[in-house]
Amino acid sequence: VQLQASGGGSVQAGGSLRLSCAASGRTFSSYHMGWFRQAPGKEREFVAGITRSGEREFYADSVKGRFTISRDNAKNTVYLQMNTLKPDDDDTAVYYCAASSYWGSPRRPQDYAYWGQGTQVTVSS
Repeated sequence: VQLQASGGGSVQAGGSLRLSCAASGRTFSSYHMGWFRQAPGKEREFVAGITRSGEREFYADSVKGRFTISRDNAKNTVYLQMNTLKPDDDDTAVYYCAASSYWGSPRRPQDYAYWGQGTQVTVSS
């Protein structure tokens, strides 16, 4: 599966962005999906994950209550709605979508075999 992330940009603190990740192929619904982010000088970290049919969602504590992951299997797309964005090191990062055939844990990058190219999110104070 090939993944194409989009929707990043620059926003002021407190604002919102919606990221999208479009997948190629006909088997999108067979993959668990996740969003990760990486800031300069930091390791890639888990943001949110969603199961194949969307019945379960998982979030990092740092984004719980502010971000929402969702998917539309008919459109082969997963979304990340980001509200109440925090400035600088909190939410500013390159955001990546990823696909996994099988989770040991939705939070582990090594459990994802396919990655998109990343989209930059910059939050200013």
